[in-house]
Amino acid sequence: MPMASIYAPRTLLFSHSTKLFLSPFKPFSSIPLQFTRTTCTLRQPLSPRRNIIEVLEERGLVESITSDALRTASSSSPLKVYCGFDPTAESLHLGNLLGLIVLSWFRRCGHRTIALIGGATARVGDPSGKSLERPELDADSLEKNTLGICKTIATILGRAQNPNLGELNCNVVILNNYDWWKEFTLLDFLKRVGRYARVGSMVAKESVRKRLESEQGMSYTEFTYQLLQGYDFLHLFQNEGVSVQIGGSDQWGNITAGTELIRKILQVEGAHGLTFPLLLKSDGTKFGKSEDGAIWLSPSVLSPYKFYQYFFTVPDADVIRFLKILTFLDIEEIIALEGEMMKPGYVPNTAQRRLAEEVTKFVHGEDGLAEALKATEALRPGSETKLDWKTIEGIAEDVPSCSLAYNEVLNLSLVDLSVSSGLFESKSAARRLLKQGGLYLNNNRVDSESKRIEAADIVDGKVLLLSAGKKNKVLVRIA
Repeated sequence: MPMASIYAPRTLLFSHSTKLFLSPFKPFSSIPLQFTRTTCTLRQPLSPRRNIIEVLEERGLVESITSDALRTASSSSPLKVYCGFDPTAESLHLGNLLGLIVLSWFRRCGHRTIALIGGATARVGDPSGKSLERPELDADSLEKNTLGICKTIATILGRAQNPNLGELNCNVVILNNYDWWKEFTLLDFLKRVGRYARVGSMVAKESVRKRLESEQGMSYTEFTYQLLQGYDFLHLFQNEGVSVQIGGSDQWGNITAGTELIRKILQVEGAHGLTFPLLLKSDGTKFGKSEDGAIWLSPSVLSPYKFYQYFFTVPDADVIRFLKILTFLDIEEIIALEGEMMKPGYVPNTAQRRLAEEVTKFVHGEDGLAEALKATEALRPGSETKLDWKTIEGIAEDVPSCSLAYNEVLNLSLVDLSVSSGLFESKSAARRLLKQGGLYLNNNRVDSESKRIEAADIVDGKVLLLSAGKKNKVLVRIA
């Protein structure tokens, strides 16, 4: 494989032997850094390769493929496949998770994968599935976002090495399309790409047509996005041997723009596209939004505890489908879980617990899952697990909180504290739940209206945790 020269502000070393050099947004050095592309060394023979398309179809992870030739190609030899991620935020979110999962399935079936960061395309903005043009990002934000999502991708995919291929040593390859677009001039673009594009075909793309019919319309900048992404595929096809691009169903127009450019410009066949369904609930609404916004994959933005809790509350109508598309559990095990749900003695949320455990482990690793489980158990009202300040601080960003002075809290009635902390709007509401057995102090049920806060109640002298039922909590910090 050829070496690649890029200018980068720093060298990032990620875990799992992943070595990544990010492309520049503000190059400070004229010394080119170089890295060798991923090499794979097999020390044990591969088991017979399952057809990746059949695997994905079985799990409901195929929306469309460009042709059945992809089925044949994926069975005959290892393929190189890529998925793009535009750095529009500092963290990937749940909408990006399927891309990482499908890439992981390709790896598990013996293929090689590339994650492409859209350092250039993020400056334009993908109109697919959007009713308004994306706000323009400055260079500092793009660099910060790129660093964040590269770390997330490298961590998740590096952790998800193929467990069934013996000692397969594969690095996580992450590229940035700014590396090749930064040298393009407008005249280069028109000559090398634009002349092969047909306006009629571009306008016919669903993502373009919907925007053109809207009141807001579409800018020329957005209109060219499909050509930029299409050329990315051509570049990777020609220079990296990548023959498959994957993406959500809203990326179909952009993906086929790439296969068309490869066929017209390079005059060769063999470029394929595959899309997977978008994450939707059974009622047709988007899966991946909570009351507080997007479900982020980075633990610095959303804690493993809150991430786990989101999946633990998935409705029964969705949980089996999500087990198929969001986990790597055997289909037989998932079917068995579905059967258990139909039986009279089924313990509610058993399937949701398995879903939450598997997805949290994939995104946050064993340590993240352990952290989520510890917090979940410790913060369960009525739990016998002793609370400590560190455990409570682990969920501090996930629950409402307030700060009160020590002398304001000591000897204050629990009913009064429940109102002043914002847990209840009125004393009568607090008393009513207390009588029903639903008011907790540090996970201990309170039965007496006369309960007052004692020094021993303040966990490590720093915090109090009030709970109304199982879900509503307030953290009281002692100033």
